[in-house]
Amino acid sequence: MVLEGNPEVGSPRTSDLQHRGNKGSCVLSSPGEDAQPGEDPIKYGELIVLGCCEEGGEETEAQRGEVTGPRAHSCYNGCLASGDKGRRRSRLALSRRPHANGVKPDVMHHISTPLVSKALSNRGQHSISYTLSRSHSVIVEYTHDSDTDMFQIGRSTENMIDFVVTDTSPGGGAAEGPSAQSTISRYACRILCDRRPPYTARIYAAGFDASSNIFLGERAAKWRTPDGLMDGLTTNGVLVMHPAGGFSEDSAPGVWREISVCGNVYTLRDSRSAQQRGKLVENESNVLQDGSLIDLCGATLLWRTPAGLLRAPTLKQLEAQRQEANAAAPVPRGPQHSGLPQPSPWPHSTRQTAAMGLRPLRARPRLPRLGLPSGAPRSAECPLCRLVGPYVPLWLGQEAGLCLDPGPPSHAFAPCGHVCSEKTARYWAQTPLPHGTHAFHAACPFCGAWLTGEHGCVRLIFQGPLD
Repeated sequence: MVLEGNPEVGSPRTSDLQHRGNKGSCVLSSPGEDAQPGEDPIKYGELIVLGCCEEGGEETEAQRGEVTGPRAHSCYNGCLASGDKGRRRSRLALSRRPHANGVKPDVMHHISTPLVSKALSNRGQHSISYTLSRSHSVIVEYTHDSDTDMFQIGRSTENMIDFVVTDTSPGGGAAEGPSAQSTISRYACRILCDRRPPYTARIYAAGFDASSNIFLGERAAKWRTPDGLMDGLTTNGVLVMHPAGGFSEDSAPGVWREISVCGNVYTLRDSRSAQQRGKLVENESNVLQDGSLIDLCGATLLWRTPAGLLRAPTLKQLEAQRQEANAAAPVPRGPQHSGLPQPSPWPHSTRQTAAMGLRPLRARPRLPRLGLPSGAPRSAECPLCRLVGPYVPLWLGQEAGLCLDPGPPSHAFAPCGHVCSEKTARYWAQTPLPHGTHAFHAACPFCGAWLTGEHGCVRLIFQGPLD
């Protein structure tokens, strides 16, 4: 196997760079109240988008009409991309804010529905409105919480949203065109992090809008709890899955649950937008764990804790594994022999090569450096098992936060060809990710392609010296 070097190894990752931002933006590493000059801020954790492969870049300040600090970038397989498709980023580090902005429930009011808009006219007052009927609404006012920091996630690009996410379609594509309608809420969810150790992070469905309000209309699923309080679900719901055994070599997929507006845990509804809620799961909580998955009905996020990221492989380790494979298993260069390419700074680069007959993932006017001659077939007979199949490019998985362990790159997802360790490949191949209203599919975490075959991944056989 011949793997080319990566000149960018050792350069800082997006989440490691320091940016400046205003009060409304979540900076990637903003100093906390107790941080001393030159010290790193306290980081609560990181959110990583699964299967984020849309080419894109950042909007200009003139296009957005504002400056919100750090820009969000599209990415492919852990790499930033260039382009003009918005300010979505592939990952976000949540750090302690200079000043707490968390909120907590305070007072509940019963009010006539026509007077709701007047009651919610104070933009400085966070509140949740539950419309029970045309003549009756319940408003729960929230007050400032000096012990928590709040981060909001959604499709909206308004200032109150800290992490802008857009739909990713199966196979790694992004929803585009006028006919593409997003299923992600503009204000999908919010995460509250304790400002004191152990810095617990909790997730809640729905986020506050520009008026600091959350509206649950008459058709939204909502109910009164046994203790007389209110709770509800968003239209398409916020689903969470905590891995069994933590996010490590011994991990196993957990059970998908739905999180309510008040952070309670319920079993899944019959369909994603059904009005009838599931059953309350009393022995589970909305506390995020290392490896927790958050599905927003169109995009799935992975939560990694700082301790968990310390166990993840680094880019230097991945590069060392690639070089070690080159030295241990050299193969001749030719139309039927190739190795993993160096990670490219551009998605779908023509420098990417494929195993056993190379081709770029997207058609390009010029051939890759290590590729097939022009007019080469797209399928051929495997020299080992003699089955006829397509040539599949091999891509080394570069988003280290998606890896369970720093094991050698020995397995590839089918059919996309992203390569990672055996334990990482088997875990994601066994993890069903939500799709549509009630479907689940295992998918490659690097590109989002649905996995096929009996196991969803295959073991790579490298040519080496005969013993």
